[in-house]
Amino acid sequence: MVVLDLATMKNKYKHVEETRITISELMLPSSANFSGKIHGGYILRLMDQIAFACASKHSGKYCVTASVDTVDFLNPIEVGELVTMKASINYAGKTSMVVGIRVEAENIRTGEIKHCNSSYFTMVAKDEKGKSCYVPGIIVDDDLEVRRFLKALKRIEMKKNRQEEFDSEDFMSENYIKDLENYNVKIELKNSK
Repeated sequence: MVVLDLATMKNKYKHVEETRITISELMLPSSANFSGKIHGGYILRLMDQIAFACASKHSGKYCVTASVDTVDFLNPIEVGELVTMKASINYAGKTSMVVGIRVEAENIRTGEIKHCNSSYFTMVAKDEKGKSCYVPGIIVDDDLEVRRFLKALKRIEMKKNRQEEFDSEDFMSENYIKDLENYNVKIELKNSK
């Protein structure tokens, strides 16, 4: 059940820029993994924090993480680098928002900046009773923001279609065996429907 929050509904739309957040943190040895690079789990924790802050700033509500899509680790982050995360609302539904996050690492001695990670967090706004509640829509005012909104819509649609296709009662693995021929998989079906 979605709770209608009249205070939120007064401000039905917000500009993406109003809720954009940037954070920076120096990477310390305590966050390194066994190979001496910054642990991916630590970066994911920071990303979850900025996603929460961005979604809460947009909605004016406490927000929870519903899903994380497309976590691409592109370049390793070194101890001593300054990590900057940029988050913005890419999509707003009725009760959920997609927060796009870009992670960059800067070598503070040379000034070299590298793109290290991108991800999309789906956040859901909650009221004081823990029920999902309405969030303001977003105002997109340039081509990049339109593109981000459309890409979020496409990811949502693809996820829904994938769930419907593979979670269906009618699913039969035999219909997909040919699709698996060129992959690193050996099929030994014991009992099929």
